[in-house]
Amino acid sequence: MNHLELFAGIGGFRQALTLLSKDFNFAQKTIGFSEIDESAIKSYKSMYNTQNEIEMGDIVAFNQDVNRINSLPQIDLLTGGFPCQAFSMMGKQQGFADMRGNVFFQILEILRNKKPKYILLENVRNLKSHNKGETFKYIIDSIKECGYNNIYYDIFNTEDFGLAQKRNRVFIFATTENIKNFTFSSKIIKNVFCNINDKISLLKQNSTHDILEKQVEKKYYLSNTIKPTILSNGTKTYHSKSEINPIIAKPLTATMVKMHRACQDNYFSDGFIQSSNPLEYLQKVFSKEELCKQEIRKITPKEAFLLQGFSEECFNNAQKSGVSNAQLYKQAGNAVSVNTVYAIMYYLFVYLGLR
Repeated sequence: MNHLELFAGIGGFRQALTLLSKDFNFAQKTIGFSEIDESAIKSYKSMYNTQNEIEMGDIVAFNQDVNRINSLPQIDLLTGGFPCQAFSMMGKQQGFADMRGNVFFQILEILRNKKPKYILLENVRNLKSHNKGETFKYIIDSIKECGYNNIYYDIFNTEDFGLAQKRNRVFIFATTENIKNFTFSSKIIKNVFCNINDKISLLKQNSTHDILEKQVEKKYYLSNTIKPTILSNGTKTYHSKSEINPIIAKPLTATMVKMHRACQDNYFSDGFIQSSNPLEYLQKVFSKEELCKQEIRKITPKEAFLLQGFSEECFNNAQKSGVSNAQLYKQAGNAVSVNTVYAIMYYLFVYLGLR
């Protein structure tokens, strides 16, 4: 199976496919990838052997010459987590009026010219409701116009697939094939995944406590000056419940290096980290004043990679390539969760045997 990864980031789709191949002797090959961010490319090439693969770079520039598209090898599976800022709840939700949203049309150019048999795309959950559902309808209709009459989608939560992060994302699966009695459901895929969970090489976490390192550099700890802001429940115009020590992490964000309030990012106290029984520790109740006296830190880039299902080796390779901590945080926040993609691909290509 020839795989093309668009908007690759640090290769969440590729990593899942690689592990699936290892676990089930599934024949696959990534023939190329597109990515515009130089730091992400550096991490990607440090994590995977990309020799003799097509580096598309900026997909907009690549697609300007249709001959380049036509020169691509046969594509069996096209994947991509196309840029989500244009559809995010936290953004201005400008959709296709936003240039970042317009790169979706570059996917269509490849679909029209290369007709890969299978497509698997990922985006933020809010994509389905953006502009009262009109944006999502336009996306589905556009894919259909490229010859894909069989299109399926559902919302998948990373937490359901062995990672300690609540992260809801919409996955769109499309194919040129007519598959009899086919269902694309997060509930069904979760149930299938649970039956193989103890037989596969994915990272598995029951809680954030499983991946938190006992000793990290002091730079990850909050200063006494910033603690009240991070722990604040808000202002007169903005109110939220800022809690630390989540057993299941809040969704990782590309901007977590900036340190938002504890209602948006993940922070942990030394008491929780060092505890031998984290659930018992969480029974203790602390006032905001008492919390401010404790040693509290943000997650490290390494922990962020782990929460997305990337191995310690993947992180070490990216770090050794010279990528800054700020970029590593961004890459983890933008990544697709490896376990979720693995579960979907297992269901499609091993359990159902699609080829």
